[in-house]
Amino acid sequence: MSIVATVYNQSATAATAAVPAAGPPPVRRLVIVGGGSAGWMTALLLARSLVPRGGEVLLVESPTVPTIGVGEGSTPWLRGFFDGLGIEEAEWMPACHATYKCGITFEGWSSRPGFGSYFHPFASMLDNLTMPQFVHNADARVRGVNVDAHPDRYFIATRLAARRLAPKPSPDFPFDVWHGYHFDAGLLGEFLKRKAIERGVRHLVRHVTGATLAADGDIAALTLRDDAPIEADFFVDCTGFAGLLIDQALRTPFLSFAENLFNDAAVALPTPIDGPIPSETVSTALRHGWAWRIPLTSRYGNGYVYSTKFCSADEAERELRARLGLLESDVPARHLRMRVGRVTEHWRRNCLAVGLSQGFIEPLEATALLFIQQTAAGFAEALDRGDLGEAARAAFNQRVNEHFEGTRDYIVTHYKTNSRTDTEYWRANAANRQLSEPLKQLLTLWMNGEGISTPVRRQALGKGYPVFSWYALMAGMAIFPDAADLRAPTAEEGRYTLAEIDDLLERSVVHYPDHRSLLAAIPPRRPGPSLQVYFW
Repeated sequence: MSIVATVYNQSATAATAAVPAAGPPPVRRLVIVGGGSAGWMTALLLARSLVPRGGEVLLVESPTVPTIGVGEGSTPWLRGFFDGLGIEEAEWMPACHATYKCGITFEGWSSRPGFGSYFHPFASMLDNLTMPQFVHNADARVRGVNVDAHPDRYFIATRLAARRLAPKPSPDFPFDVWHGYHFDAGLLGEFLKRKAIERGVRHLVRHVTGATLAADGDIAALTLRDDAPIEADFFVDCTGFAGLLIDQALRTPFLSFAENLFNDAAVALPTPIDGPIPSETVSTALRHGWAWRIPLTSRYGNGYVYSTKFCSADEAERELRARLGLLESDVPARHLRMRVGRVTEHWRRNCLAVGLSQGFIEPLEATALLFIQQTAAGFAEALDRGDLGEAARAAFNQRVNEHFEGTRDYIVTHYKTNSRTDTEYWRANAANRQLSEPLKQLLTLWMNGEGISTPVRRQALGKGYPVFSWYALMAGMAIFPDAADLRAPTAEEGRYTLAEIDDLLERSVVHYPDHRSLLAAIPPRRPGPSLQVYFW
């Protein structure tokens, strides 16, 4: 089996560090409505394309409408966002109480013996030395061979998280981990705001009440409370679920994912943190959904994502408080409702929707900031090319829609493959037949023992996630024949010695520091490309 290597250059990526074209910008004045992480991340990326060429970027946010600000975890792509903008971890992480993230532990999603939990790791160069064994054994296990196929045995990130180590190796050890982050979402928004204003973004605090349309259907101006309208060439909607521009003004249709993903609400509670700081998110299955635990330097972020079809907000809060030992506590809980799905067009006429206004997929895989980043970066590329025509817009919307649907399918798979039977919620998820055709094909290939590495590697199926992610999910949920039905391996089927993997990874973990200790003195970024990410 061949390996496809992608070099991830920390100093410049195509998505966040393209060099703007020379000459005047295709948009003279661009107005972003709404702040928070979505608004200010978008402002930074678009200002990089427009401001050096004489364009104006203005962000208007209401003094009375709060940002939701509950996304406290990221994928590794956030690293590329900061690196592409030349912002050091040593600057932004302490300001946002941020910690490193090696991946996600899933607890209690499977009831199969020996598979009560598994870890979804982030990639490392070292995976190149252990991934063939994992894929080989998982494929053999599906075919009924008695070999070790639990994903936790095979990845360096798993062992780092288990020992609360940081995914930043010592200078003499070149095997970096493509890590994500945990952070205080409110502080992150404030940090991004400061950086955007420093880099030329104008900021106006006003309450936007709506928009007026031109004769051709484009947005002509924003209407403000107690102020004159604001005209612009292009508008960005970062108004959250309200969708003030993309929905209320332009009436863009919305495609719900409710039949695929049942969860539509969450409740959040903080708890103190002391002692060693974990370098993982933990996702634990509860009665009617799942609970997150996210470590920051200042506290734990805790929450419960659930479906209101199966329990009430009060029941969810009570279950979370009981889990955290806070039944008698007066610590206030924060309740949120979620609209899961996407708009049909993220870029419609002279408006781009970014963040919750464009859509949302529940936070199981911490993809909220990734959608913001990739949507804004993709539009910045169009600005750099000077191509805002109909064909560019159609291609852009297709890419973003495929990203949403690929992520949806990956998250749906967690629920579809669960083996819990304790509540109607979990039974209904396992019985759900509302699956996309590509996901049905992928699951069929797996269940038939045909392997999924080739179509996933080619992104014909399983779009948006690499082979190791799909195999970690399917093997971690024990989508295998029952243990009683397994047979002894042949010499070829059992050719890998797992003791060699254990030896390699145990000798490697000694090169990674204690997480809390490293956070106290985050080192500067190493110059140049320092990480190769291997996507099978």
